[in-house]
Amino acid sequence: MAALALLAWASVACAGGFDVTVLGARGGLEDGNLSAYLVQPIGDDRAVLCDAGTVLGGLEAAQRQGALDHIAMPQAAGLTRPGYVARTIVRGYLISHAHLDHIAGLVAIAPDDAAKPIYALRSVNDTLARNVFNWAVWPNAGDRGTPPLLRQYHYQDLVAGQGVPVRGTALTITAFPLSHGSVESTAFLIEGGRNAMLYLGDTGADAIEKSTHLHDVWQAVAPLIRARRLRGIIIECSYDDARPDRLLFGHLTPRWLTSELGDLQTVAGVSLRGLPVLVAHMKPSMRVGPRPETVIMSELAAHDTTGVRFIPAEQGLRLLWK
Repeated sequence: MAALALLAWASVACAGGFDVTVLGARGGLEDGNLSAYLVQPIGDDRAVLCDAGTVLGGLEAAQRQGALDHIAMPQAAGLTRPGYVARTIVRGYLISHAHLDHIAGLVAIAPDDAAKPIYALRSVNDTLARNVFNWAVWPNAGDRGTPPLLRQYHYQDLVAGQGVPVRGTALTITAFPLSHGSVESTAFLIEGGRNAMLYLGDTGADAIEKSTHLHDVWQAVAPLIRARRLRGIIIECSYDDARPDRLLFGHLTPRWLTSELGDLQTVAGVSLRGLPVLVAHMKPSMRVGPRPETVIMSELAAHDTTGVRFIPAEQGLRLLWK
């Protein structure tokens, strides 16, 4: 059976929320378990996929744990349940950046996928069109770049800070740029009715990246936190604190993640106690010793001053954020 957690942060009951299933949790090394998060409004099967490092393999893993059992499937679909979810339930991809651990599943499934949009900042879509779907690496499934264009995927360029509806869903998304070393990454604010959640692709701390991108995101979501409308956050923590700052390459450690969450609490001006924070992109290790996830989660608990509820992302985990 799937690990299913019901998490409510609002002080009063609020209709709706988000149904989040982890299709891929890791940040590199562990192929078949790379960044991908299925997000749908509770009670509404129409979903988006936040990053797509693992798609079909992640859906198959989720099915083995019962995490897809709630999705209604027509008897005449002619597809496996993972195939039906991939083709029909996922209405669009939210791609934070074009590193392989965030797009490998999208590339692999493209030949049998249904037509749908890829929502991303222009820099990200341009990279996909130029360097991935270009007939040299993979057939051009998109509607931009090297001909012939198969036009299966429509590149929808997002303008930072401007909300757009996700076609075929009840969701609206707003993109914000993040600094990931030399690469532009993305945070997506996802809203459905009065409910909101935040998904962040790979990002370094502002102090390390010499930017204000995370602070700018915190300012954007602060009103939602004060109104108790933000149901949860998915954010990376790639390494434990033993990793030197000069070798982070645009990633977070527990010390930096808790520092950034402290800044969010300061900006919001209210306590974050109990806010679900799904800790993503923890990188596996081939070295003998404690599992990196164990060390990272321990260090997060030791550093945190906000009282958020840290949850380690694990493939097949399903969360209801109300």
